[in-house]
Amino acid sequence: MVEYVVTALREHPELAVFLTLAVGFFIGRLRIGSFSLGTVVGTLLAGVLIGQLDIKVPPIVKNVFFDLFLFTTGYKVGPQFFRGLRGDAMPQLAVTVVLCVSCLAAAVVASKLLGYDVGTAAGLLAGAFTESTVIGTAGDAISRLNLPAAEKTALVNNIPVAYAVTYLIGTAFIVWFLPNVGPRLMGVSLKAEAVKLQRSIAGADDREPGVISAFQRLTVRAFRVTNLGLVNKSVAQIEAMPERVRVVISRIRRNGAIMTAAPDTIIQKDDVIAVMTHTEALVERGTTIGPEVSDRELLDFPVEVLDVVVTNKAMVGKSFRELAAYALARGVFLRSVARLGQTLPVTLETRLDRGDVLSLVGAKPDVDRAAQALGYAERPTAATDMIFVGLGIFVGGLLGLLTVTIGGVPITLTASGGALIMGLVFGWLRALRPTFGRIPEAAVWIFDTVGLTVFIGVVGLSAGPSFVSGLQNSGASLLVVGLIVAVIPHTLAILFGRYVLRMNPVILLGACAGAGTVTAALRALQEESQSKLPALGYTVPYAVGNILLTAWGPVIVVLMST
Repeated sequence: MVEYVVTALREHPELAVFLTLAVGFFIGRLRIGSFSLGTVVGTLLAGVLIGQLDIKVPPIVKNVFFDLFLFTTGYKVGPQFFRGLRGDAMPQLAVTVVLCVSCLAAAVVASKLLGYDVGTAAGLLAGAFTESTVIGTAGDAISRLNLPAAEKTALVNNIPVAYAVTYLIGTAFIVWFLPNVGPRLMGVSLKAEAVKLQRSIAGADDREPGVISAFQRLTVRAFRVTNLGLVNKSVAQIEAMPERVRVVISRIRRNGAIMTAAPDTIIQKDDVIAVMTHTEALVERGTTIGPEVSDRELLDFPVEVLDVVVTNKAMVGKSFRELAAYALARGVFLRSVARLGQTLPVTLETRLDRGDVLSLVGAKPDVDRAAQALGYAERPTAATDMIFVGLGIFVGGLLGLLTVTIGGVPITLTASGGALIMGLVFGWLRALRPTFGRIPEAAVWIFDTVGLTVFIGVVGLSAGPSFVSGLQNSGASLLVVGLIVAVIPHTLAILFGRYVLRMNPVILLGACAGAGTVTAALRALQEESQSKLPALGYTVPYAVGNILLTAWGPVIVVLMST
């Protein structure tokens, strides 16, 4: 039976790829306390384990999936990457550049001092900063060096060895370092700074922090107007009366007939009004209107939940406090705001950015009106614009294959690097004109996660036979070096951001998590601060950091080869 399985895996390597994915995802989900390896490292280890059977997978397999992954990465971060080039994001951009450049410098200096080869140096950079794309871009660059084929294969196989060892220490330590040591380097309390930032953003109202929860439940109930203080007032006047609570009068039953409630409609005694607001508000104040009544027909009107992509230039940069003054806000409630897939803390002073996804809820005409004013309605669909995806990877690949020789070493973005750049451009264009290029969230997950893990799995399968010997030769030293190389850039970025740029500590630490592409560290910061505010500093650095760290793959090959 065992011999049958081994023969099948060798003769049909596609089966080995799928087995690697299954085992890798299983390993990645195992937890020790709150720590897990994650699917990328889990798939690499699974590939190395199964690769001991000496399975040969055609290189084209990993190239196809890597290109798909990189294009999707660029597509996701494109809007925020170009936003980082604007003036208001310059402090976050500066911190990102300092961290990423010091990442490269630390990896190169440590590798040269300890005599690591090019492959080990690239793996050290990829693992210590959890940027698995370096494995692909550095491997492509090594394959173009003027070296014997056997030597290039050995160097490429050393990349996942160093990556696997340093990823563990790099991720685990930085997740602990940023929320615990980071505030001490600045002499602040993370929780206290989050509270102060929240108050400054929300307008320092001691009675109400100003945060609009992404998960507040809405309800619509019917009340008969008996409160004489509401009689002969317009709908707009009544909706503006409750302090710090938004209410919407959606429909009115008068003398048995149902009518739509316009802002200038005058409320009369014994009108039955359909009131939409947060459940808690109606429980506390609903009876001040009058007795609640059961009127199914009045309450039976379409309510829509809709995701809207912000593309209207007139709305970009507006705070939610400013948006409340627009007519588009009437009848519409905000459920959540997502930027780069991260749910943002929403305050009255939070400002919209191009590409933000707002989840709106309200009566269908009101939501449709708001969607038209804000940008583009992302209505549910399972279809992916494959013309957009295929053309993007093709054009990017052609541009990436262009070569420049520096110091006798050919420098090229490679087809994969070109796919990343074109993903950035196409993602940005999609944010500007979202009528084309739709990639649903489920498809993004497939392209992103499966694309990367198939690539990593094939790398593990190919490196399997030499992995153990490589680990024995350099594993112990890589543990220590990976720790040092991971900590130095984050320390420099924190000190630079705090004492040179005078950045807010909460925003700064979120920026460090983003620049280092350590999403788990953002979660740790939010838990430690008991606030979602670190996410405000995360998105731009994450977008720029992904690009810079990926670009360091061929750069570190050049620096280590000269």
